[in-house]
Amino acid sequence: MARAYALRGPCYARPPQDDEIDRVSVSDQTTTTHVLPRWAYVPGVDTQADRVTLDRVKALVPERFDGFVPASHAAVLYGLRLNDEGFFWEAHEILEAVWKVAPKGGLDRICLRACIQIANANLKLKMGKPQAVKRLIADAATELTELTVRRRSQAGDSLAAGFPAEALAKELRNWARHYWNDSANAPQLT
Repeated sequence: MARAYALRGPCYARPPQDDEIDRVSVSDQTTTTHVLPRWAYVPGVDTQADRVTLDRVKALVPERFDGFVPASHAAVLYGLRLNDEGFFWEAHEILEAVWKVAPKGGLDRICLRACIQIANANLKLKMGKPQAVKRLIADAATELTELTVRRRSQAGDSLAAGFPAEALAKELRNWARHYWNDSANAPQLT
């Protein structure tokens, strides 16, 4: 979680033109490994997001998850990776798609909501909105604390069962006290 923030990999400084979007190759896509978006979208700065890449992963999300959201599901892993690679808006989009079909009232929804708030806080940090960052980090820490309390007896392969909620909540609170305006220490999810 304490890795330095840096855009890496196939991230470009500008969104491509419309004719460039049509030339995206799908040959390097599999059901378990997905390329990163071609640029990190920032609302108010960029005119569009790389929806082509995101839609491929969203297509893997089922109409609903029965019982729990598997921690190993490709969309979950991709969403967490997007945040940690600096694609905060994109992480929010993917994790929200999973959250929408997670079992209602379940622990996975709490976990996903916290992850979405962290990605959103990272985006707001990048956009220079410190008050929104503080609120979102506090909300995420609260969600993670609730998850820690409620999952005491849960075991299994769900996202919530194995998520380091207690440690992440503690780290978020520490980050909020000391680094909240420092994007070099942006909160990570993995």
